[in-house]
Amino acid sequence: MTIPLIITLFEKDLNKLRDEISAYEPESNLWIIKNEIKNSAGNLCMHITGGLRYMIGNLLGHTEYIRNRDAEFSAKNISKENLLAGIDEAKKVITRVLGSLTESDLKKTFPVKLSNNEVSTEYLIIHLYGHLNYHLGQINYHRRLTGIL
Repeated sequence: MTIPLIITLFEKDLNKLRDEISAYEPESNLWIIKNEIKNSAGNLCMHITGGLRYMIGNLLGHTEYIRNRDAEFSAKNISKENLLAGIDEAKKVITRVLGSLTESDLKKTFPVKLSNNEVSTEYLIIHLYGHLNYHLGQINYHRRLTGIL
């Protein structure tokens, strides 16, 4: 895996996340949940940025970020401005931390297990990129759906 390529992909999709969150009008639509939709776009955004800032920032980059995963799904009515700031911070962390890794760092075992399995750092980074895109797709669908409710 080439590190500059994965940084470019994360930056591209975090920019897309920023665009999606920015497009919510009215801002209160960020927090709509209805029927089978259990997570709002605001909560998914917090989950994405919290996960990246913890898994890559804290565990690989030794930042001081403390994750509150429960709040990622339970907090409500966080301002769009704060959500966008979280995206910007996650992008900075991704760029800095991944940019500091070597190819041999990627082969090392990630500091925590994923689903009770030891995985390489490279595997975990690819997993996180896929996870980002999974939730980005949910947010895109949620935004378009809530615009017509």
